Amino acid sequence: MTFPMPDLSLDELRAAQLDHLRVTLTRAYELVPHYRRAFNRAGVRPEDLLTLGDLARFPFTTKEDLRENYPFGMFAVPREQVARIHASSGTTGRPTVVGYTAEDLDTWADLMARSIHAAGGRRGDLVHVAYGYGLFTGGLGAHYGAERLGCTVVPVSGGMTERQVQLILDFRPRIIMVTPSYFLAILDEMERQGVDPRRTSLEIGIFGAEPWTNEMRLEVERRAGLDAVDIYGLSEVMGPGVSQEAVSTKDGLHLWEDHFLPEVIDPFTLEVVPDGQEGELVLTSLTKQAMPVVRYRTRDLTRLLPGTAFPAFRRMQKITGRSDDMMIVRGVNVFPTQIEEQILKVEGLSPHYLCVLTRPGHLDVLTVRVEAHADTPAARWRALAAELVHHVRGTVGVGIEVEVLEPGALERSLGKAKRISDQRPRA
Repeated sequence: MTFPMPDLSLDELRAAQLDHLRVTLTRAYELVPHYRRAFNRAGVRPEDLLTLGDLARFPFTTKEDLRENYPFGMFAVPREQVARIHASSGTTGRPTVVGYTAEDLDTWADLMARSIHAAGGRRGDLVHVAYGYGLFTGGLGAHYGAERLGCTVVPVSGGMTERQVQLILDFRPRIIMVTPSYFLAILDEMERQGVDPRRTSLEIGIFGAEPWTNEMRLEVERRAGLDAVDIYGLSEVMGPGVSQEAVSTKDGLHLWEDHFLPEVIDPFTLEVVPDGQEGELVLTSLTKQAMPVVRYRTRDLTRLLPGTAFPAFRRMQKITGRSDDMMIVRGVNVFPTQIEEQILKVEGLSPHYLCVLTRPGHLDVLTVRVEAHADTPAARWRALAAELVHHVRGTVGVGIEVEVLEPGALERSLGKAKRISDQRPRA
């Protein structure tokens, strides 16, 4: 078993990474036609890897590569040896398909068990899983990891918010695993029913699948009276459990580097940047069989930091945004998390918001639609809007318009929250 934590020195970890990386590159080159073509175009072969730094010579993999090889072209094993398939929703094109051998599923369950343990979970805990099940990796990833750790799993999935609240009250779980935006909807429903969220059995929330800020953590912990920790992953690399925040430190997510090799690149020059400098996270799998990935561009923006709770493993800072979610408003780069951070500084506003981009004339306009708290009188809404405009202009450096809405006005997401509505005319 690889949980709660492997006993590896840093030297042992780096040596193991190099060995696994050589196997991964060879496997990809020999068994996946896409990688053979990509390596040949770049003028590299697996035997050119002599040190971990040599990985920078190899080509990137992108979501477009996975879509172009839809459905099974990225598999390194015959389809008959694939035990399970997951896929993205495909809302912006063909879905991205990923496959797992039986051994891959064991590895994933072990890493999720390790992650839940790092978050404070223990054998015998009752775990309420409100991530979506099905082709999305969140629900089943959390489910099998919690079972592997020895927990009792309640596989609720997303939706039916009233029932979510009822089961939390009746079954008394210690841990909930869910997107932070949907957990806010669960808290709203508790309060609508007259339930004090701080008096439930929940002690730990493991939140992932979308970027969320430290300000959101403080808001959730204040309302729910639990420890809120971050989990990170993506289906193209494995699913949830690529990295996990330790409940003892809450200072970023430790990357499980015995299975994934991280790099951070400048998203414009594509050059690897030093640890501590912000850029786009790139991941290479080290132990996957069915679908190894080499230098996968996640589009997530972060930086690598030294390990703390688990010193052998570097941490990644909480995701600040995605390079493909960046809004450019009158020449200023803006991420939804920057807006969220300022919303949560305005007492009387809730974390339910949507960034709407329009172009009524020649210039872009960013309008933030945000709900007021239920106990905030409408007479204060105009002042709250002005306060948010002031905060955003002073910290982000862009002028915005704000519409304060009554509670419940914005559509609730059962999974990943939609934070941007781009209504600008297409060129």
